[in-house]
Amino acid sequence: MSYHAPILVVTDDESSPTLAALTDAQLFPVLASSWPEAGEAVGRLRPSAVVADGGAPARSLEAIARQIGLLQPYVPLIAIGTDGGLPDNVMPFSADPGELIHLAPRLRAALRVRTLHATAMRRLTDPSGLTELSDHDPLQDATVLLIGRGAAYPALSVALGERVGVVGALSIEAAAKHLNARDLDGIVLAEGFSPRVVDAFLTVLSEDTRFRHLPIVVGVPAPHSSFELPNLEFVDGDPAQIVGAALPLVRQHAFEARLTRTLASLDAGGLLDPRTGLLTEAAFERDFATAVYQAQTRGEGLSVARFVLHRADRRAVNDAARIISRLMRKMDFGTLQTDGTLLVVFAATDLRNAQAIARRLSSVIKQTAHSARREARIDPDVSVATLMPDESARAILTRVVQQDRRRVAS
Repeated sequence: MSYHAPILVVTDDESSPTLAALTDAQLFPVLASSWPEAGEAVGRLRPSAVVADGGAPARSLEAIARQIGLLQPYVPLIAIGTDGGLPDNVMPFSADPGELIHLAPRLRAALRVRTLHATAMRRLTDPSGLTELSDHDPLQDATVLLIGRGAAYPALSVALGERVGVVGALSIEAAAKHLNARDLDGIVLAEGFSPRVVDAFLTVLSEDTRFRHLPIVVGVPAPHSSFELPNLEFVDGDPAQIVGAALPLVRQHAFEARLTRTLASLDAGGLLDPRTGLLTEAAFERDFATAVYQAQTRGEGLSVARFVLHRADRRAVNDAARIISRLMRKMDFGTLQTDGTLLVVFAATDLRNAQAIARRLSSVIKQTAHSARREARIDPDVSVATLMPDESARAILTRVVQQDRRRVAS
């Protein structure tokens, strides 16, 4: 595949196997630069991606990372075989020469994010654009599935919980339920499972297109099998090393998810909130008034659920909204209000069924930890009301708010 802007390989080895691997994969144009000339090469070429070959000097890599971080659209930076902490925008890659065959798929996956970013930037500059692209760290929106049951699990949970939302699973079966129920930005598979179980789990992920491009960091020695997972990393180290390897990959995936939501908002004419995938408040008010009128006219049921996330920060609230956006039925719609509460309308649904749906949504929300402290975890208060004969849209919303106030007072 040819890219208009070149892929830059920074190396002091004229016979670098990295150059050969990218050439064999038909990724071109591919150009090389030595480390002393890397900064000038980045400024002159404005590459589509940069690959730092093995043994990158720490200061030189940091300087290149800062320079690349200022470029638009997104420029992926991959460092091969670099030990120790990496700058936030540098993604690690295994140093094993036999694994270079997986470099091209990882680079292609990263370049797709660049293309998505370029598309979003182009559409946002169009006069008809109705949405702005958020510029905060994508890790603030990220949620990672942590699977494990060994001694390192608590330390990993704390280390991850300081940077991203964490969904914990003590078994592969529990992990599978989370994978099917919600959107995730990465998986960390810790110790506690046999090589056979790890092999089977990774095989299943590689065969399912929904999960094939997820960042997956495995904190055990690599097995002999090979998997078609471009963002798979094996890190046989302590929790800090595992988290350090996972976060750059998770950040890229969370950024991709943000871009996807932004483009969906543009496709919907700005009616969807790009943070959540739910309706904007203004669009919700219009749709809700119409839904109430139609339900009254046709004699159909309609119910409203209100989720209040006490003490939740922005990450937790937005994550809960995205959970609801993913899990609610196609006929339903909702919004995240300015005060942080969530409203969801269940069309053609009586009170009993609406309560069951709301309990399911609340249960999934509670399974995400947004802090290492257990007392800070989210337990939504849920109020549900169903439309009464001749009741207005404002009246049912008032009633569902009053239910929550009576619960707090009691």
